[in-house]
Amino acid sequence: MKLLLANDDGINAEGLYALAEELQKEHELIISAPDSQRSASSHSITINRPLTVREVVLPGINCKAYSVDGTPADCVRIALDKLVDGKVDMVISGINRGLNIGTDVLYSGTVSAAIEAAIYKVPSVAVSLEIERKNEDYKIAAKYASMVLNKIKENGIGENTVLNINVPGVFEDEIKGIKVCKIGSRTYANNFVPIAVDGNAITYSINDSVIEASHEDTDTYYIEDNYVTLTPLHYDFTNFNMLNDISKWFKEF
Repeated sequence: MKLLLANDDGINAEGLYALAEELQKEHELIISAPDSQRSASSHSITINRPLTVREVVLPGINCKAYSVDGTPADCVRIALDKLVDGKVDMVISGINRGLNIGTDVLYSGTVSAAIEAAIYKVPSVAVSLEIERKNEDYKIAAKYASMVLNKIKENGIGENTVLNINVPGVFEDEIKGIKVCKIGSRTYANNFVPIAVDGNAITYSINDSVIEASHEDTDTYYIEDNYVTLTPLHYDFTNFNMLNDISKWFKEF
């Protein structure tokens, strides 16, 4: 397959290297990634200034690679429009340094790069690795990404579908398998600590902690139980359960 790789950790990120090294064994690649760290940039795009794209050489990676001074979504947009020769079969975003589970998918630049591809009717995969535990091994995550790609090649997915993969930060023989599941709850206890005062300006450090409700059959639950999680996502945020109820409010209009 012909694949476009992107991420939010930047063109020199270890996770991107590991992903490219694994996937170039069987696939044709092109890389478009931010020129610097862009984590938690969500689905922002650049509209008020030009974008600069530079072709770069990544040692050991046998494909064209570009750095973009924009967001992860920018990297996908400009690659699909200007950098790719012809069409790509899929966009793969990652491997992110840190999980993108639960409601973190709304903040994630990694997931947003994948969703940007889906908006343009290119199926996509986002891949993230847990770093809080004992084994930050991107090669393991890359193997699972390759495994999922092979299943996609066999079975196909919708052109506007995103598959969100999260890999637990444990040793390979401790991973129990893959669970296809819905996203869980992952919210934060905001803790803004004042560290400096300058006139009427106060500077706060950000020391948030995660509050998790790891309900069964969710990604937050299965990650803790050492499973790789796989969640199909879509960019349509419509709450279909409420459409009919709220429509009744406005029957007279």
